[in-house]
Amino acid sequence: MAHRLTAAQQFTPQGQILDVRAYGQGNVHDTFLVTLEGGLNKNFILQRLNTRVFPRPELIMQNLRVFTAHMRGRLQRETLPPGRRWEVPEVLLTRSGQDHWLDTAGSFWRALSFIADAQAQDTIRDLKHAGEVGYALGRFHHLLSALPPASLADTLPGFHLMPGYLRHYDGVNAQKPGKKSPEAEFCRRFVQERRAGAGVLEEAKAAGQLPLRTIHGDPKVNNVLLDAASGRAVALVDLDTVKPGLVHYDLGDCLRSGCNPLGEETADWQAVRFEPDICRALLRGYLSQARDFLTPGDYDYLFAAIRLLPFELGLRFFTDYLEGNVYFKVRSPEHNLARALVQFRLTESIEAREGAIRGIIKELTEKES
Repeated sequence: MAHRLTAAQQFTPQGQILDVRAYGQGNVHDTFLVTLEGGLNKNFILQRLNTRVFPRPELIMQNLRVFTAHMRGRLQRETLPPGRRWEVPEVLLTRSGQDHWLDTAGSFWRALSFIADAQAQDTIRDLKHAGEVGYALGRFHHLLSALPPASLADTLPGFHLMPGYLRHYDGVNAQKPGKKSPEAEFCRRFVQERRAGAGVLEEAKAAGQLPLRTIHGDPKVNNVLLDAASGRAVALVDLDTVKPGLVHYDLGDCLRSGCNPLGEETADWQAVRFEPDICRALLRGYLSQARDFLTPGDYDYLFAAIRLLPFELGLRFFTDYLEGNVYFKVRSPEHNLARALVQFRLTESIEAREGAIRGIIKELTEKES
């Protein structure tokens, strides 16, 4: 408690700190909610960044300043429909005017404004919720569509690049031959059977068929905040992976997260399925905001993205399991293996529903054209 309290005090311009408690369920950073007595802002978010995952955290802060300023400028020039709000987290400065604080152990701390009267859900509740998640990602992409990707640093080189993940997996798998459970062997076979098509999006980018844009990087369902009263999306948070990339990685990841009703942490991995009705509602919400910048070529690769992203995450979970759980936070030694099984089963479900999913994409994109 002492270390987090000391860190919180660095970002407190006014008001006594009443409480600093763990907040959220992030897999990478340590996140806390700080409650103040008095002052204009009664709460703020305090985070200790995982510098093993993000070895150059100063680039994260640089990106945050660049794209949040761009988004606020864009919002000032646009009028939201009645009943809608959209908020952008603000970087809070230390008492000495810095955007971060290093403690005596070298830990990197930062603070962000807290978005009030909003909440997140780990899984999709209903089709209205699905539409709002899609709207949030589309809104985010719309607001950043004019921001040159080159204005942002790449905070995670290689993130979402499947050829690189496969090379890393091959090296780890060759060095860790001892894990031979039936589940692990299933995962090995699964990867081997699908590796040939893993580079589809990167190959399309290299061929000039998909443009580089500014992306969120991790638009899971629980990174979308909903207004507590109306249920409408008000923000997309967890912004450390905002970087140059393909919007297909975002859209595929959002659908991967949203269209699995059992969620990422279910123990019943064999019952995991991809739900087409949620896919339709989420895509409709997304396209309501994204029609102004998507191209016909973008639509051609939507199904490939939907199929690829759960395969990618499953591969990353399985590799981390083989490597000894060095990247993702885990609750047990087998946690990442269980996570991998969920994502691989979801990939199988997407493959089984390819015709239905492509039909939904055609239906919605024809309406938007």
